[in-house]
Amino acid sequence: LAADFAVSRITVRKALDALVADGLLVRRQGAGTFVAGRVEKQFAKLSSFSEDMALRGRVVTSEWMLRAEGAVTPDESMTLGLGPGAGVYRFHRIRLADGLPMAIEHSAIPAFALTGADVVGDSLYAALETAGHRPVRALQRLRAVSFTSEQTDLLGMEEGAAGLFIERRGFLDDGRAIEATQSWYRGDAYDFVAELSAR
Repeated sequence: LAADFAVSRITVRKALDALVADGLLVRRQGAGTFVAGRVEKQFAKLSSFSEDMALRGRVVTSEWMLRAEGAVTPDESMTLGLGPGAGVYRFHRIRLADGLPMAIEHSAIPAFALTGADVVGDSLYAALETAGHRPVRALQRLRAVSFTSEQTDLLGMEEGAAGLFIERRGFLDDGRAIEATQSWYRGDAYDFVAELSAR
């Protein structure tokens, strides 16, 4: 690499160290340095799937299953704090990174937050930010699940494969709920990391 790019070996070592620190490369003692096959998601920062993948240099795409407006369901009403008959946008999609299906995502957003369902492209948070309604905090719950046959078909996995189910409620500065998202992440491609402190 030093010869190919006409840089010093120290520069190459520093670049590789930075890629290891970012989780893009993995060092194995006695074997070498390899491209990381798994993605690490930090819990310390509220970020979107698109932002997480972009930080790792991956190309994000979505396969849409549903992008529509409708009346709030009883469950959505409770989760989002909306009255009966209120409007919501629903976004159901498969999230891909470099063409690999990584997650199934179902989101419900109060209708006041967006001008239409079609304003959401690859990033829901980017659309919410443009509209001035990006969440500033969230409550998130994670648990291990076995995927259904429909989910494994969508993600290209073997039936009964393990995954991670995440429920997220995002909130605005004024305390209003702005997002209710349920996501099913591949267990073989995702690690969730939290930094803990005693203080």
